[in-house]
Amino acid sequence: MAERIIRIAIDAMGGDNAPKVLVEGAVEAVNAYDDVEIVLVGERTSVSSCLDAELGKSDASGGRGDGSERVWFDNRISLVHADETIGMDESPARAIRRKKNASVVVANRLCKSGKVSAVIAAGSTGAAMASSLLQMGRLKGVQRPAIMSVFPSKKNTICVIDVGANVDCKSEHLYQFGVMASIYMKQVLGYEKPRVGLLSIGEERKKGNELTIEAYGLFEKSDLNFIGNIEGRDVFEGIADVVVCDGFVGNVLLKFGESMFGFVTYMLKRHINGRPLRKTAALMMKPVFRDIRKDMSPENYGGAPLLGVDGISIICHGNSSARAVRNAVKVARQLVIEGVNEKIKNELSHASIKTNE
Repeated sequence: MAERIIRIAIDAMGGDNAPKVLVEGAVEAVNAYDDVEIVLVGERTSVSSCLDAELGKSDASGGRGDGSERVWFDNRISLVHADETIGMDESPARAIRRKKNASVVVANRLCKSGKVSAVIAAGSTGAAMASSLLQMGRLKGVQRPAIMSVFPSKKNTICVIDVGANVDCKSEHLYQFGVMASIYMKQVLGYEKPRVGLLSIGEERKKGNELTIEAYGLFEKSDLNFIGNIEGRDVFEGIADVVVCDGFVGNVLLKFGESMFGFVTYMLKRHINGRPLRKTAALMMKPVFRDIRKDMSPENYGGAPLLGVDGISIICHGNSSARAVRNAVKVARQLVIEGVNEKIKNELSHASIKTNE
């Protein structure tokens, strides 16, 4: 049987270092995964220039064809021209309606039409999310798509959902977030029965606001491996594999977590400066600090899946490196292979019956 080819679109114009870093990440991805083809979406001249530069570093053949039909790296990277971009300061909803040929819009349109199986976008999270939702729509049964982010913890890899897509939620939304993230943890990360925790201000069932108290009741009646409420201090302990919260709380948690290593580094330098003995000890510990930074880096996890849209959409940091882009391709590829969207639809069709009883 012929090997299935997974075609993934990357918005080459999104992010702080576009298109260079996106192109480098695409090249790393096709070198890492034999069953992946990349469609780069962006301004033809600048993207082609970056690809030709990467071609000069590689033994792979490519760069053939006319201006609009060129292919690189043994036909595994191609280019679709898009001459507009959406800036970080633009209103996402207004921009994606006005800029029909923006790279992120075109990339999502390719996924909607079935020409690619997944989309990866950096830059404006709002534009990436709004474009995916507008172009692809929601999976049947999903009330609100949500952004899921992966974190390290003391015990294992965990995920937090939602980290910014929905700042105002209903209890049913939180419950569906838990269902979708549990399926992701099973199918992509191999967790047999992920433990689901509801982020609140106390462990007791009646602690929290009206939203978390109502959501607790839904989780309690479900077949999920629900362990109850968890507090902020429990997140990095690894008590729960899936941490559920609304997008307002989740985004604050995400940004706070990402800032921790930088703050700790600052405090170390502050207390080391001018102290020769401490400086010597710090130099000896430098490999340890490097490993800690590597463990905590978002690059390890690529991007954050937007779960619940009728397609596969991965949202990356605006300052993503080539390594992060490659790992985002890894996540998108795994979502395609495991058929995660079909499993979400099936699970929610049964879950809705249980919660309505």
